[in-house]
Amino acid sequence: MKINSSDYKVKLDVFEGPMDLLVYLIKKNEVDIQDIPISLITKQYLYYLELIKAMNIELAAEFLLMAATLTHIKSKMLLPISEDEDAEAEDPREEITRPLIEYLKIKSASQELEKKNILGVDTFVRKGDVNEFKPDAKEEAIEVGLFQLIEAFASIMGKLSSEERINITIDIISIKDKINEIVEILETKKTETFFGLFEKSGTKMELITTFLAILEMIKLKIIDVIQTKQEGVIRIILN
Repeated sequence: MKINSSDYKVKLDVFEGPMDLLVYLIKKNEVDIQDIPISLITKQYLYYLELIKAMNIELAAEFLLMAATLTHIKSKMLLPISEDEDAEAEDPREEITRPLIEYLKIKSASQELEKKNILGVDTFVRKGDVNEFKPDAKEEAIEVGLFQLIEAFASIMGKLSSEERINITIDIISIKDKINEIVEILETKKTETFFGLFEKSGTKMELITTFLAILEMIKLKIIDVIQTKQEGVIRIILN
């Protein structure tokens, strides 16, 4: 079946939520969670939402609610403090700082639980170790998050010429066919770089279709996405 990318949407909340995006931005900017530069983070958060919508990814309502919350906090911080106002008044950023800290605690506990042995886990076939597919097995691999992938994809889109950016409605492309194409590449090469999968995609439509196919494959656990700390290269590995 042929699917037009304008009719095909990936649900973002399947992967990560608005709190994950905030954590990503805080880490990326190397700022203290207790002293968030709300104007900068709000601007970047809204920028990512625009990127996500441009890629035809369906936004959960929680993302829009968080955007409204950040904008509200930003506006409150721009208001002048009156002389009568209590000097000990709560920082408006506490509205987001407290739930962020709680979220990180819960996420950390969840990650610790995932590391524990599960009864009967050894009865299942163990999938290949991602280390065996890396150029240098001594290099430490880290998982790549959704927003890091979006950022990498945005850099690819930024290289398109103005003509290619406009030409987005002519071709009808099959997401299923693109998934099959990626699987064939990975079955042959075992691993491919994230950027390498886009080398044969010339138009905006083709690029978006490839990206949507990658997200769908992650959701279906067909592939793993890793990055070696030393190389800094994002790699796609077939499960």
